Amino acid sequence: MILTILGWIVFGLIVGFIARALVPGKDNIGILPTIGLGILGSVVGGLIVALFTGGLRSGAAFSPTSWIGSVVVAIILLVIYNRVTGRKRARR
Repeated sequence: MILTILGWIVFGLIVGFIARALVPGKDNIGILPTIGLGILGSVVGGLIVALFTGGLRSGAAFSPTSWIGSVVVAIILLVIYNRVTGRKRARR
């Protein structure tokens, strides 16, 4: 159980950092929101990928489509977060 939770935290951190790296500009969010962003992106992205690929199966979390879906959803969530909070300003 503890290793599963730690695995989600590490996976969320990786996905969150990838999303932050792909969205241009500076993000003023800390490590915990980055982890939350990655975990939420992973859960939602995983569910979307499962809908299109025929359901959840063993080992699906480590497939390239699951990783891509997680990162894409995390990017969308980060853009929405930046728009709602107004934290990111356009470069001039």
